[in-house]
Amino acid sequence: MRPTRTVVLLTAGLVTLLGVPAAAAADTPAALYVGEAEANCSDTGSGSQAVPFCTISAAAAIVRPGQTVRIGPGLYEEAVTIDRSGEPGKPITFVGDANRVNDAHLTRALTISGAGHVVVRGLNPTGGVKVVRSADVELDRLEASRGRLEGLVIGEGSTDVRVSRSRLTGLRVEGGSRGTVLSRNLVYDGGRSPLAVVDAPGTIVTNNTLSGYCDATVAVSGTSAGSGLFNNLLYSESTSTRCQSAAPRVGISVAQSAAEGTRADYNLITGDSALAAAYSWSAAAYANPAVLSAATGQGAHDILTPSAEGVGQTADSPTTDSADATAPGVIPTDFSGNPNSDDPGAPNTGKDGGYLDRGADETQDYLSQVWMGIDEPWAPVGTAVTVDAGSNSHWPQAMTYRADFGDGSAPVTLQPTGTGGPKATHVYTSPCSCTVKVTGTNAGGVAFSAEKTARVTPAGPLTAAFTADPVLPTSDNPIGYTRPLTLRVSTSGTIAPWPVESTDIDYGDGSVDRNVSSAPADHTYGAPGEYKVTVIVRDTKGATSTATRSVKVDYAPSGYVATAPFRLLDTRANGTVLWGGSPTAVTLPVGISVPDHVLSGSMAAAVLNVTVTGATEDTHLSVWPSGQPRPATSNVNVRAGGTSSNTVTVPVGADGKVSAQLNSGKAALVVDFVGYYQPGIGQRFSPIAPTRLADTRTSGGALGGGQTRTVKVAGVNGIPADATAVAFNLTGTGSTENAHVIAYPDPAKRPATSNLNLEPGKDKSNQAIVPVGPDGTITLYTNTGSTHLVLDAVGWYGKDARALFTPTVPRRLADTRTTGKLAPGATTTVAGLPEGAVGAALNVTATDSTGPGFLTVYGYGTTRPDASSLNTRPGDTVPNHVTTPVAGGRVSVWNSHGGSTHVITDLLGYFTQG
Repeated sequence: MRPTRTVVLLTAGLVTLLGVPAAAAADTPAALYVGEAEANCSDTGSGSQAVPFCTISAAAAIVRPGQTVRIGPGLYEEAVTIDRSGEPGKPITFVGDANRVNDAHLTRALTISGAGHVVVRGLNPTGGVKVVRSADVELDRLEASRGRLEGLVIGEGSTDVRVSRSRLTGLRVEGGSRGTVLSRNLVYDGGRSPLAVVDAPGTIVTNNTLSGYCDATVAVSGTSAGSGLFNNLLYSESTSTRCQSAAPRVGISVAQSAAEGTRADYNLITGDSALAAAYSWSAAAYANPAVLSAATGQGAHDILTPSAEGVGQTADSPTTDSADATAPGVIPTDFSGNPNSDDPGAPNTGKDGGYLDRGADETQDYLSQVWMGIDEPWAPVGTAVTVDAGSNSHWPQAMTYRADFGDGSAPVTLQPTGTGGPKATHVYTSPCSCTVKVTGTNAGGVAFSAEKTARVTPAGPLTAAFTADPVLPTSDNPIGYTRPLTLRVSTSGTIAPWPVESTDIDYGDGSVDRNVSSAPADHTYGAPGEYKVTVIVRDTKGATSTATRSVKVDYAPSGYVATAPFRLLDTRANGTVLWGGSPTAVTLPVGISVPDHVLSGSMAAAVLNVTVTGATEDTHLSVWPSGQPRPATSNVNVRAGGTSSNTVTVPVGADGKVSAQLNSGKAALVVDFVGYYQPGIGQRFSPIAPTRLADTRTSGGALGGGQTRTVKVAGVNGIPADATAVAFNLTGTGSTENAHVIAYPDPAKRPATSNLNLEPGKDKSNQAIVPVGPDGTITLYTNTGSTHLVLDAVGWYGKDARALFTPTVPRRLADTRTTGKLAPGATTTVAGLPEGAVGAALNVTATDSTGPGFLTVYGYGTTRPDASSLNTRPGDTVPNHVTTPVAGGRVSVWNSHGGSTHVITDLLGYFTQG
């Protein structure tokens, strides 16, 4: 049975490990700093933290009582002598500011000579340490060696020297030294006794681990009476061939001259078969502790083992919980700084039932983590909530746990249960989002904690609620995008006493998202309108609640972004024509696809100049958002054989396209991009009554072919000087030839576009929106003949304007030309679609096909449909727009058995569910 823990009083001669020294006088800095690795170190300075000394010696020469010398990592190639003294309660302290494996290396000797009240901690003196003619010296956490000589020598009458938690290659106490205390050290020597005490009365050797291969593992000789050997672990089972003497191998040797008053007990010696004797005491050999005790009264509780097997930091080691905790020289921590701990799995066979271990190391439970669980992390008021806990302690039976439920109630102790770990139950009396904290503490007082949140809700029924708000872009980022007509549904307003298990959202347009998460779900509608949205929420207890409301979906008010005009489409360039009754998809150049025209990926509406030419009969053209029904409207009317153009402002379709369709006949189609509208960016618009800006009939004369003319459009006629674009009606009259007119902002950069097509004998006009160029002007150009031009302003755009008007970026997802052709019957996965996307609008292109066939695009991981998305033809590059489901941010592309082909996949738009 584990005894009650008691406070152990140390002997009067023991001084425990010192902490930070007391503060020095007000005019003396508390610390001096040494850092040989610091570029700005200097031995001529004051040793401040900003400018440290380069050498330890520089600090040792000026250190005063109560000061601490903090030594940074580095290689100190110097011999250091400490000959200055502190005062009682105000020692001088040298501390290596490094880890347990010391990084402050001293390559030559460290000597403490004629000094008193000195502390040295955390250094690695590979030139050895010597303490002579000094008093009240503490050496802690050193790693001292000196080749084949002793790493530490204490001599020449030194008194009250304490050595603890250090790794030493050989240790010698000699020369009349008195009151030396050695505690929790690791001492090794391969050529002589690891520890030799010679003419050093009152030397205390407690809780050390000593490994020796020659002579006695501990040798006490000369006038060293009154010494003590307690709780030590002596590894003595091997003999070296490099021994410096032929003395017989023994564990503990106490010479007759040192035996008076010298005591030994609770030590453990390994290797009885390798030793000449376990002990040599007063020149007599003793084979084991029993015969020693019978003859001398010493070693009654010593242990002798055949070898080191099973000894030390192993299960069931005889060193565990078997030492004398009242012995002089016992300190509260072991070699590694761990507390003295009781192993609950080992019997407490130490003195008076104590649990101190023998040797330098104390067995630990190695506690570093505590975990916890809550059986009902989301529950209504009045529910019994149970927490359980565990840890990685090697001694779980010695752990205690306390839980703070975070609502102001007193912490409680978790109790053991028949199954599982310890538990505690609590009933919350009011709603809260409470942080539950469980703290686990081991027998040594080391504690770790874990935290989780308990969501305590009001008691009542599950009540579904949701908000539906438009999702609007916030920037003109050419890479990212937000489509118009996107709605965000959030169920955060749902009153849910128990956790929500699943949520279904019916968007009212035939689309249903099932089992969506609690995060808001985004959905893009194909067309504006009134939609009935239904949300069904189910909780973990089986309750269901439904909420329904009508939601209006429309394009959002938008600002205008003027661009330099550029040609987007000209069907004449590839010999195709526009056929009446068949809509043509026009993909808008969002993103960075057009050089010198980086556009937003989130445009809501486009401003186009649309030209129809070469019509075979009188007809008209309609332009509308792609994916929506064709409106009963027209945008451009044209005669047989004629050319006609018009400015069209059209919302962007959900797939990033607009549709154009002739009513009848056939013709060529030319589309120039002028600008776009988008929520959150751009300029507002101010309409004005038609105001004449220029008329060449009254000023300047007709504009000749190949000529340009600038017209002042800002800073005149009520249009402010800082207007960014002007909308005007451009009229051509008196044209002498079929020609076209271009209106543009920069006279040095005429685009390959047109705003107005002229015919002799006809007055023709078209509205244009043109960015304002240098000095508030625009430039006009006609290609041939001559014509008069009239400009009537109808409004302007700018920061002081007052009206708003009203999204997708072509982005390459995959190109097999960089990875290898898609073979017949093979499938490729196209990744990179937005996370959470349930559908996408893609532009899929097949090229370099070796045989006729088709491609099928479908959601990754789903069943491939019996349908084609794109037909492949040898020698042709065939693009097509594809709307496809998406699964896990990926789609699959399957090639039929017609032949191998390259597949290029571009993203035009996608549908998300949040």
